[in-house]
Amino acid sequence: MRQSVWLAVPALLLLFAVMGYPLLIIVLRSFEDPQWGFQNYVWFFSTPVNLTVLQRTFTISAWVTVVCVICAYPYAYAMTAVGPRLRLILILCVLVPFWVSGVVRTLAWVVLLQDSGVINTILKALGFSSVKLIRTQTGVVIGMAQVLMPFMILPLYSVMKGIDLRLLQAARSLGARPGKAFFDVYLPLSLPGVYAGAIIVFILSLGFYITPALLGGPRSTMLSTLVQTQVLSLLNWGRGGAMGVVLLVSTFILLALAAPLMRQRYKKAARS
Repeated sequence: MRQSVWLAVPALLLLFAVMGYPLLIIVLRSFEDPQWGFQNYVWFFSTPVNLTVLQRTFTISAWVTVVCVICAYPYAYAMTAVGPRLRLILILCVLVPFWVSGVVRTLAWVVLLQDSGVINTILKALGFSSVKLIRTQTGVVIGMAQVLMPFMILPLYSVMKGIDLRLLQAARSLGARPGKAFFDVYLPLSLPGVYAGAIIVFILSLGFYITPALLGGPRSTMLSTLVQTQVLSLLNWGRGGAMGVVLLVSTFILLALAAPLMRQRYKKAARS
């Protein structure tokens, strides 16, 4: 036991060097720049714009998570139901976006979502003449969901591939309809993948900068944009660090509140 603990020490030291130490510096700067105290946090919570942007950041991240769950679940299910060759093609479709820069993918969405783009042209042909996608929160959600979709599909697939599809056939043989068999048997068994993917997507969404900056507008600004403005434009490391700490602590509090609820629902679904 002691030998295994010592084997993990180098990895822990490396993790602290690349993540823990920079985070510690940010926390310290949020208290000491320009002088020791809580003035940066008082400024943050006394400025209505900061609170509005913080709320918007969590709202956009929640919508991105919902969109990813809705789109990734049937895709991951199809990956488990098709043959080996088609499954390989579906896996490649998930992995190929990792080989393309996020900036390039976001710029592609700028072209697609602009007023004269392909998507708006199709919508106008269908009779939707007043659709605005670029520089809106909807466009930001679409772009972020596309970038984060693989992080939802892969955890779902890793759980779904371990579920025996014959359980659905057994439920149908006992008189259950296909829909009831799916929701009562298959869905509860896949919930760990849903929870894991949702947490990953939600946390990654909170720190997005490129996609909201290119696809969004003033009414879809996220907290990362304000941090960039304070640190790089105004050179105010204290306020930027305070924003980062507030976002980090808010995320931990939300996850701490959601974890028991998700665990309870999963156990209830597993019993049923």
